[in-house]
Amino acid sequence: MTQAQDIATSPADIADESRQFTLLVNSLNDHALYLLDPEGIVRSWNRGAVKVKGYSAQEAIGSHFSRFYTPEDVEAGVPWRNLRTARARGHVAADGWRVRRDGTRFMASVVIEPIRGGGELLGYAKITRDITESHEAGLRLQEAQQALLQAQKMEAIGMLTLGLAHDFNKLLTVIVNSLDIIVGKNPDPRTARVVETAMRAADRGVLLTRQLLTFGRGQELASERLDINGVVRDSAPLLRRTASERIELRVDLAPAPLVADVDPSQLQAALLNLVANSRDAMPAGGRITVSTALVQVSAPDRPDEPPRWHVRASVEDDGEGIAPELQARVFEPFFTTKDVGRGSGLGLSQVFGFAAQSGGFARLESTPGQGTVVSIHLPACRST
Repeated sequence: MTQAQDIATSPADIADESRQFTLLVNSLNDHALYLLDPEGIVRSWNRGAVKVKGYSAQEAIGSHFSRFYTPEDVEAGVPWRNLRTARARGHVAADGWRVRRDGTRFMASVVIEPIRGGGELLGYAKITRDITESHEAGLRLQEAQQALLQAQKMEAIGMLTLGLAHDFNKLLTVIVNSLDIIVGKNPDPRTARVVETAMRAADRGVLLTRQLLTFGRGQELASERLDINGVVRDSAPLLRRTASERIELRVDLAPAPLVADVDPSQLQAALLNLVANSRDAMPAGGRITVSTALVQVSAPDRPDEPPRWHVRASVEDDGEGIAPELQARVFEPFFTTKDVGRGSGLGLSQVFGFAAQSGGFARLESTPGQGTVVSIHLPACRST
């Protein structure tokens, strides 16, 4: 069988046993079915092989089947190992990347069966099926499931955080009011100094409460329809002071106005948090880039929904980066990659909560040793 054969043209074709086999093999248009000799040389080639791999029968027959493998697999000896395994075990079934004639790669489901006669190995029967579509669908499903689990976890943490923040806020109100009464009734300077210290601690507690409320989406936003470029431009001097002298801070704004409904003070606070995090990740100095852009993207927890237009405000650094196993937790309250005493672990959670409450989302991408970029995505408005 050196050429793909025509389909049956008469009842006699169906009745003939040898013709039946030829018809069966060449009817498998979605399966590459061919024979190899004991050394792995292609000896037959069906219609499915032409469709799946892109080689004609003349091109494939007489060549070694390793030509269909990726260069990495060839270098690792995978084709020959598969033949040895089939010969020893009587069967090989595996999935892996293969290469078509035009150089494109596809995920293949492969079966290799040894053919024996009179106790001797005569060759191998090989079946290859293109499963790229189902493979990619499986990956998309896995990503969607992971995104859903992450969203559910963050939602549960947010509800818990919101409840704790409200209770903590009530306690702080009692403490602050009591300190005010103490100062009013006892003007002694020593007492005043002690109360002042306590008030500073209480103020710090109020700030932490606000950050927790932001993460839990319990902070009331004063949203306005604004050009995000303008907010970033107005914040640039403060961002530069936050970055410190040893850091080069660049601002790269989109050429056209980027309009979104946003609380400008909360956006500025989020950018300050991100710049401070990047600064701390580069103790020896480096570069921070604050940029804006209009992008069409789906939310991480809804990857199957059609992409929508978002205004993106990003802070990128070339610092030490974050380990992959930690990246899924960076937006959780009180989780931090910094040393003890160098951060509360609420900066990124505040960014996450602000973005979510604004109808958007936050995304982190990081490569250890190369840097980190955190992006705030806000739903874009058509006009001001």
